[in-house]
Amino acid sequence: MSDLDPSLPWLDALKWDAAGMMPAIAQDEASGRVVMFAWMNRESLQESLRCGNAVYWSRSRQRLWRKGEESGHVQKLKSVRTDCDGDVLLLAVEQIGGIACHTGRESCFFLELQGDRWVPVDPVLKDPKDIYAK
Repeated sequence: MSDLDPSLPWLDALKWDAAGMMPAIAQDEASGRVVMFAWMNRESLQESLRCGNAVYWSRSRQRLWRKGEESGHVQKLKSVRTDCDGDVLLLAVEQIGGIACHTGRESCFFLELQGDRWVPVDPVLKDPKDIYAK
């Protein structure tokens, strides 16, 4: 049984937190790998659907964040799903350039717990200085 009420308008059916936000997981459509996690609000979700690229809400900048606006590594939106409760979004994306993380890696989830330490287990594909040079 789903807690999401499909009889409501699609945006109203979702369960936004007290700040009007919702967790969003970006997953590479081709590989199925989770490439990043970010936050979305109603405006960023609507803008993502309108423009066809992932747009998130940057809590640090307090504004819409168009993924790839500085790096060029945009996420082309392929589909949007929600969980049974309607409180998490799953975005299937085509990660342009193969780099989702600001560290120059394919995924932001490159640290693995080994014993009592977090160890980077994925290679840096591109030096961040080359990605964000302006």
